[in-house]
Amino acid sequence: MLDTEMGETLLNPEDLYELDTDLPELTGPVLLHSLDGFVDAGSTGQLVREHLLEALEHRVVARFDVDSLIDYRARRPPMTFDRDHWASYEAPELVVRLLRDEAGSPFLMLSGPEPDRLWEGFTSSVLHLVERLGVGLVVGFHGIPMGVPHTRPVGITAHATRPELVTRNSWFDKVQVPGSAAGLLELRLGEAGHDAVGLAVHVPHYLAQSAYPAAAVAALEGVIDATGLDLPVERLREAASATDADIAEQVDGNDEVEKVVRALEQQYDAFAGAAARDSLLAESQDMPTADELGAQFERFLAEQDGPDSQG
Repeated sequence: MLDTEMGETLLNPEDLYELDTDLPELTGPVLLHSLDGFVDAGSTGQLVREHLLEALEHRVVARFDVDSLIDYRARRPPMTFDRDHWASYEAPELVVRLLRDEAGSPFLMLSGPEPDRLWEGFTSSVLHLVERLGVGLVVGFHGIPMGVPHTRPVGITAHATRPELVTRNSWFDKVQVPGSAAGLLELRLGEAGHDAVGLAVHVPHYLAQSAYPAAAVAALEGVIDATGLDLPVERLREAASATDADIAEQVDGNDEVEKVVRALEQQYDAFAGAAARDSLLAESQDMPTADELGAQFERFLAEQDGPDSQG
């Protein structure tokens, strides 16, 4: 039984979602999750979600009770007024979809706005759904801003509920960050003995506010590595190539920007070359601050976010 801050009582986790009764037989399916509202530098999670929904067959199989989970006054859904009447209302949706990869294997994806309320109730409901559907692995993904150059391979910080599930070296030691529903979900899944993996893709901080398809490619390839799903990547790679060419064109000839990129490259190469170092944060480094870098990239960001931007 869960007590809410409004004095209401949720009798069980099923109170927060409705599940389609017409489901195919699922054997240990993968559940992907990516929620709006937390950090998603480069629109990494959004790009992956949109790509998968455009490329693959899918349908909604579970809906969460957004009236209980969302603060509408903090994130007001858009409405359309047409001359003399209200014509439409775009209600938020927090749903689980059933998709099939290119080999026909079914998997699930949870997406929608991050809950504003009832995080424990929400995670309990997802955990109940995981157990009800026999989910074998849960994988989340999003982008985080990092002091890295766009001219180097996109990195990923991976974390999981068991060390054996992490196949990448961590770029971090111990750090405290603002919480998220996705982070709490992974924590609670681990406590309940379920396998879960999280992928935080490193996005150059000066591109964090722009769509950065290269990060989405890295995220999707990370999902494929973790799950074995046969997912399409080529269209994202093409978008990444086009965006990278546009960035290179804008950087070329701008001495100020090129100087900062070279500094980031030297810093990146120094860290990447130190094989014995356990963490990027393990030693003190003469690293430029985000404010220092941000000031030098002000014009570059303006071009990326302007009306003619293709990013």
